[in-house]
Formats: sequence, C-alpha cells, structure tokens
Amino acid sequence: MDKKIAVLGTGAIGSSVAADLTKAEYDVTIVDQWAEHVEAMKKNGLHIELPDMELKVPVKACHLYEMASSNPEFDIVFLCVKSYDSRWMAEFIKPYLKSDGVLVGLQNSLNDDSHASILGRERVVGCAIELSAEIFTPGLVQRNTSHAGTWFGLGELDGSVTPRVKELQEILSHVAKVDITQNIYGARWTKLLANSMTMGPYGLLGIQNAEAVKMDGMLEIQMHLGKESMEVGTAIGHSIEPVFGLNADDFAGSDDQVLMTAMKTLMSHVGTRARTAPIQDHIKGRRSEMAFINGLVSSKGREVGIPTPYNDAVTEIALDIDKGKLKMDRANFEILQAKIAESR
Repeated sequence: MDKKIAVLGTGAIGSSVAADLTKAEYDVTIVDQWAEHVEAMKKNGLHIELPDMELKVPVKACHLYEMASSNPEFDIVFLCVKSYDSRWMAEFIKPYLKSDGVLVGLQNSLNDDSHASILGRERVVGCAIELSAEIFTPGLVQRNTSHAGTWFGLGELDGSVTPRVKELQEILSHVAKVDITQNIYGARWTKLLANSMTMGPYGLLGIQNAEAVKMDGMLEIQMHLGKESMEVGTAIGHSIEPVFGLNADDFAGSDDQVLMTAMKTLMSHVGTRARTAPIQDHIKGRRSEMAFINGLVSSKGREVGIPTPYNDAVTEIALDIDKGKLKMDRANFEILQAKIAESR
C-alpha cells in the first residue's frame, strides 16, 4: 500500500497505533506537540510494553512546527488527541489532508460531527475504540490491552459499508480486532456509556481500577451512571450497539444486564494494572476529558429534559480536580455520594 498515513497526537493511544502500523510496514508519519516525546522517537523509536510482548520500532516522527516546511499530503489521518484538542487539531491537519483523504478519530466521546464541520462529512469516518495504555516517559508506552484484547468499531457516518471503510478495517487490524458497524453513533455512545460508569467515578480517586471496583457502594453508583447515560442516549436517538467484539446475543437482556455486560467486558480487557485516563492526566498536571464523557451525558440530558444527578456529580467533582480545588483521592468517593444524595 502506497498511501500516506499520519497519526496525529501520539500519547499512549496514538503511540500504540503508530508503532503497530509502522511495524506492519505502512508509510506512517507521527505528528505530536510533546517536544521531548518527538525527540525521543526520532532518536530511539517507540518502545511499547504490552502484557504479552514488547515492541521496539523505529518511527518517522515530526514536531507540529515541522509540518509547515515539509508540507506533506496524507491519504489517512488517525486523530488520537484528547477531545478538548479535537477541533484545533482537525483545523491544523486540514491543509495536509488530501481532497479525497479521510480522518478517523481514535478518541473517547463523540467528536465526529465536529470533525465533519471542519473537513466535510465525506472526509470523516467514525471509530469507537477500546485500547488502554499509559505514557509518562518520552518514547516509552505501557499498553495495558494486548492485541487480542483491543477492539475498534469502525463505521461511515451515514451507516453505509464502503470500500474505504473496509480498507481502514484492514489497516487497523494490525492494532486491534476491528468490526465494521452500520451504527457508528450507537457504538460510540455505548462506549461512552461504559466510560461514564468506569472512567467517571474511578477518575476521581487516583487509584487503580482493580482497587476502585471493590469500594463499598461503587457498583450501585456505576449502575445509576449507566442508566442515566442509556436513557439520554436513547432520547437523542443513539440505540445501544454491541461493542468490545461482543454480538447481539451478548447484549440481550434487561438494561441492567446490558450495562453489566458492557462494564465487565471493558474492565476484563483493560486488565488489573491499568489506571484510568483522568488519573494519568492528573499526574501530568493537565485537565481530564470528563467534560466530554459524564459531562456530555449531563449536557445532552439537559437538552432533552432528562435529570442526570449521578453524571452531574461526577462532572462537578472532576472539574474541581481540574481547577485544583480538590486533589484526586479516595475521600472524593464520600463527596460523590454526598452530592448525589443532596441532588436527589
């Protein structure tokens, strides 16, 4: 394949994707704003530590500022930045994306319509992702999900199955198990639903997922978070879609059973050593994406008149952590419980 691929934003997720695609001998250029990480990749390549193997891959990396002088043209861009960086990064890459090129957002939340407003709907393909990884040292990634445990759901925004989405499936099959979905918005929302139940409350505590899940009262709160997310998603037209490589039979049953299936499958794939993304952001001194996860449930709930007290409470505490009013700590679980009780 002679198509040129950019991986834009190479934190833990982007680096994992870029390493796999480079190893598969695609023409991949890594573009990132973290200067030390870019320099480390230029010098030593990428080192990815997976649960079952290690990858050390020489890569082609460049700083954001180097794009103007090299003026490349890309057929495919995999956008792997935080949701709050999504719009400006889509604007940034627009001049370097071919007129018939395509951008695929490998991100949490639902950013596809935002990308489409900048690039045009014909140049955007959606993707729901399940890949857990961490990066704190330039050039070195701890990937918590193995290749077998990583899943992507890929789909055209209009639900059609096109030659290009099949081509993207083949490319990304070097990273994950990739399913094509004709309901990409539903798949995206179902993944967000699972994130609201896990990333949301766990991201307030500063501890590993395996510890958080054992806390007394956690499961009850998670189920309420999921129910709110499901109700809001249904109200805005996003039907539940089997994700994480599961099928319709796996997602059969009551709403509670569906929520438990989604949450337990996500946690089983992520593994016990993982720390959820907001914790990683907090350690790095930057804000989390919670406004685009639980916060999105809350804002959409207000639009359709559905109360979301559980997601509201998670979002409020996450914002206080971002502003430095609270530290990430186990004690925040009691604050969360108190806020929920007050709102109800």
